[in-house]
Amino acid sequence: MRLLPVPSLPEIRLYTAHPGSGLRRLLEPDDEADEGTAEPQPPFWAYAWAGGAVLARYILDRSSTVAGRRVLDLGAGSGLVGIAAALAGASEVIAAEIDRNGVVALGLNAAANGVAVTIIGEDITAGPPPAVDLVLAGDVFYGQAVARRVIPFLDRCLAAGIEVLVGDPGRAWLPGPRLRLLGEYQVPDVGGGAPKPSGVFAFVPNNR
Repeated sequence: MRLLPVPSLPEIRLYTAHPGSGLRRLLEPDDEADEGTAEPQPPFWAYAWAGGAVLARYILDRSSTVAGRRVLDLGAGSGLVGIAAALAGASEVIAAEIDRNGVVALGLNAAANGVAVTIIGEDITAGPPPAVDLVLAGDVFYGQAVARRVIPFLDRCLAAGIEVLVGDPGRAWLPGPRLRLLGEYQVPDVGGGAPKPSGVFAFVPNNR
């Protein structure tokens, strides 16, 4: 992995995948793993996703969004969003990431950017939200099963008086009726390529 500035976010550097990274090994079962150990997960944390990038850009441009607040970076991956929140003056940043390799990468990325992030290495969506003021959810609607877990959790956050912001380039399972557009940026998606429009949204209560 190479420590490089994030496209569209030169303030932040992440350990980034490249052709010689050997990440394919992480998709292969570990012969020495204990029986019952979870299957290897794709290295989603090795890339900057558009939803995280647009949320991070929004936060850095509008530091008042997070300044002095306790923040949860949900599905943190590389930690890009949480790092941006810390740089923008959040009083505390918690990052939730279920991939064990992602947890390690997240810690390295936070250290490389000189910020403190508290990492929760388990799925928190089945329980109550932690004691925070703001949840930042970048690219958490990439699959139906994930969306079905995340939406009830975000509803519990709203019920607890916690504000929720979502960053997304318009993935298939984005709950459009529950979102209010706050801003839009052109950012690259996972794997690079030309920048594309991605939005930052407020997640709002279901009024039906």
